Amino acid sequence: MIETLQWSTLAICGLIAAARVPSALRGENRSLFYIFALMTAAILLSIEAPYVAVDTALGGVNLANLLLRFIIFGAIYFVGIRVTRGFGADHAYRLITGKAGMAVLLAVSLVMTLLFFLMDTAGSSAGLWATSGKSERNFILVEYYGAAGRAYPSYVSLVLLPAMVRAAQSRLPVLVRLAAGLLAIGGVAIAVTLLFPVVPPEWVALEFIVNYTAVLCFVLGLALIWVARVRSNKSYKPKRTSTET
Repeated sequence: MIETLQWSTLAICGLIAAARVPSALRGENRSLFYIFALMTAAILLSIEAPYVAVDTALGGVNLANLLLRFIIFGAIYFVGIRVTRGFGADHAYRLITGKAGMAVLLAVSLVMTLLFFLMDTAGSSAGLWATSGKSERNFILVEYYGAAGRAYPSYVSLVLLPAMVRAAQSRLPVLVRLAAGLLAIGGVAIAVTLLFPVVPPEWVALEFIVNYTAVLCFVLGLALIWVARVRSNKSYKPKRTSTET
């Protein structure tokens, strides 16, 4: 089930990213392409076979996991910019791109990187499961490392959440309200990941479901915003009159 969820989510993200290539080449809404491309890369690195292949090329010390975390940071940052601009959430935009947002990003990145290099990371292991099991010290460091990796996405998601809830309850077009609702659900799912350290080990499948629910909600929500914009542009496109040549 988990593997099916991973590959199906990868396929959805990859197809949407590919569909955005022509627009990105024309310079239209490139931030959307960056988001879908980064999410596709993140999902690819979360699957064991691609992860091991990439990490082996990087030296087999789980640098691919650190790379994955920063790809997620980049994706959620662009999501924050795109969503706040699209919904006119100026306060949320400042909290993400201003001094507060940059301070959170820098602090989390430094802590996460430090924790990574304090671990014994030898031996490629998707999700760092084997790394965690090496020793009690490694187990604790992996837990803190994972918490740091979830902190920045959770920060951005919680900043976006009020604006998404308001948009979902507004009188905006149905597609836009549906998109806002999906983004809100995705934001809640990401925030829930902060509780992973207290989740019993036997519930590990729940963690995968929450993670991929967040990804799918963000991807589908942004895709709906794109579709709504395309439909809006077509609706307002001036019609040629009989006097035009």
